[in-house]
Amino acid sequence: MKYAAVVGYRGSSFSGWQRQTSGLGVQEKIEDSLRIISGREISVTAAGRTDAGVHSRGQVISFELEKVWRPDKLLLAMNFHLPPDVSVMKIAHAPQSFDARRSALWREYRYLIWHGNAIPPLLRGLVWWNKFRWNRTETLKACALYEGTHDFGAFCKTTERPDRSVRTVHRATLRKKGDLTIFTVRGNAFLTNMVRMMVGNLQAVGYGKKDVEWLASLLSGGARAESAMTAPPEGLYFWRVGYGEGTPFRTNGIE
Repeated sequence: MKYAAVVGYRGSSFSGWQRQTSGLGVQEKIEDSLRIISGREISVTAAGRTDAGVHSRGQVISFELEKVWRPDKLLLAMNFHLPPDVSVMKIAHAPQSFDARRSALWREYRYLIWHGNAIPPLLRGLVWWNKFRWNRTETLKACALYEGTHDFGAFCKTTERPDRSVRTVHRATLRKKGDLTIFTVRGNAFLTNMVRMMVGNLQAVGYGKKDVEWLASLLSGGARAESAMTAPPEGLYFWRVGYGEGTPFRTNGIE
């Protein structure tokens, strides 16, 4: 029987999503829980990978089990064997053709930035703390440039830049809620560190270190060396995944 599940995790203590030869990946904990439940090795497929320290609210996975479980019972069983910083939020039976990665139409990330001279202790490790506020007018202009099809080669880890670095961003927005700024970006695929570099470049514009024209030039095939800093991982969240008709989670069941 094929299953699909939505997984949330706090990435602070993990080396990323993927099972690691050195370090601990979230995938390892998920597969360990399934091995204990089923008595055999189970491999899971994820909608996307997250780097060390990155969190998830809506990672989607798919896997197969010999036993037919009621989804609510399987959810309880898996969570019983998972650490406190990993939770299965939802489970459903899935069509045999469903694949969490290949069936995905888009992926959405959100990055949280806290502005101000002080930060609530409970938010440490969950947001990027910027003591100075960004120029909102300029960062909104810069953010709008991200939408569309561009060469994001300057927004990728140098050692992992692919031969083709053109990507399409369906949506890029900046929303402010008090001292919190939320950057939302949606696309079908992302380069390594791409979202964090997008945020780092927004900060450069917001602080007046760079202008909007500079950002536009980066999106025309600029080099990584011309880009600004890579924002730290703690503010980044894999938010949700979009699927089509006939799949368990059209938008992963969580808004």
